[in-house]
Amino acid sequence: MQVNSEQIPTAEQSRAANEPEARTGGAAAVGHSADVSASDAAKAGALRRMKSLALALLLGMAVVFTVAFALQKQYPWLEYVRAAAEGGMVGALADWFAVTALFKYPMGLKIPHTAIIPRRKDQIGASLSDFVESNFLSEQVVKDKLASVDIARKAGEWLRSPGGPERVAKEGSALIRGAFTVLNDDDVQAVIEGMVRKHVLTPPWGPPVGRMAERVFAEGHHHRLVDLLVDRAADWVADNHSTVNRLVSDRSPLWVPSFLDDMVGDKVHTELSKFIRAVQADPDHQVRLSIDTYLTELAYDLQHDPAMIARAEGIKAQILGDPEVRELASRTWGTIKNALLTAVDDPDSELSLRFKTAVRDFGTRLVDDAELAGKVNAWIGDAAGYLVNTYRSDIAGVISDTVARWDAEETSQKIELQVGKDLQYIRINGTVVGALAGLAIFTMAHLVFG
Repeated sequence: MQVNSEQIPTAEQSRAANEPEARTGGAAAVGHSADVSASDAAKAGALRRMKSLALALLLGMAVVFTVAFALQKQYPWLEYVRAAAEGGMVGALADWFAVTALFKYPMGLKIPHTAIIPRRKDQIGASLSDFVESNFLSEQVVKDKLASVDIARKAGEWLRSPGGPERVAKEGSALIRGAFTVLNDDDVQAVIEGMVRKHVLTPPWGPPVGRMAERVFAEGHHHRLVDLLVDRAADWVADNHSTVNRLVSDRSPLWVPSFLDDMVGDKVHTELSKFIRAVQADPDHQVRLSIDTYLTELAYDLQHDPAMIARAEGIKAQILGDPEVRELASRTWGTIKNALLTAVDDPDSELSLRFKTAVRDFGTRLVDDAELAGKVNAWIGDAAGYLVNTYRSDIAGVISDTVARWDAEETSQKIELQVGKDLQYIRINGTVVGALAGLAIFTMAHLVFG
């Protein structure tokens, strides 16, 4: 017993000498990083103090045991003190071994079932991942939590608050500017050009234009255009009497007298005026009916006549050739980009003001309209439930993957830094309980066999 008691402090001191925190302080317990946060430094200091306290209790028990063991023959009552100190040392050593075995090999000895965390960190990470996935990443758990929070109303309160719409508009402006910065103008123009070619140039123009024209002509919407053209023609004839005379004179033979040209010109102008007024006055005039017939046949031919369809395609090719399409895409993108950038850079622009008003109105509706708030909460819950069901394994897998990438020693140090302080209470309690147990056992044995 005397030999063992003399070696006990040496073993404890050897263990302390092997611990990184005993040599380098709390920074080593954080891991290999040189940057230690204030929180980690505080935890490392607390852990170091608790270890020192537990070691001091063990050393104190060893001193008491040595003194009591040496003097117990002279003072028999010291036998009870020796028994208590002996039990305290046993309890302290046993609990020290248990706590140390979690994080490292005690005194460097590779005893079976020790250094549990460094050796089994991957299994621990996988178990923790499974625990989180089973108990936290559950669709019902997520939905119940979101339902209790009532996100829709809280979001509505914020959106209609004085600074809410401005903040949303500011973040939206930053997002738009960032998107325009990332987007390549040539790529966007190529996309617009491709959409124009796919949806405008590739489909034949004749049949859809013919169908649309057929409906317009059947419903008589073109009559107003015909009326406008006839009215403009009547105004031109009334204002251009001299022009009509000159046209007649220019086309008459040279030998015809000028007064005869004037008479013919006056007659042509008068008859032309009568004709135009007749067309104006009579909605069923033959000219109008002829125009209706021509337009109806044109709409039909655009749909069914291959020659007319080909002519329409030729007109399309002349209007929108490759250079024109590229220029159209460039102008479209440039207009959109400049308009949006100008609008988002000006907080008082029409777009910004309308956007803020819309955000504020939506927030008010979320607060005041219980049905809308319920729908939004349901949509959020369904979306969150879908994401959890679909990606729960991937989300939880981050834990196991992260732990798997950690170094074994670093993992042990990280975990010890978080829970080591509380575990040191086990050593302290073990010392106290061991001392009481040793005293109780010795007392009972002395009473029974004394």
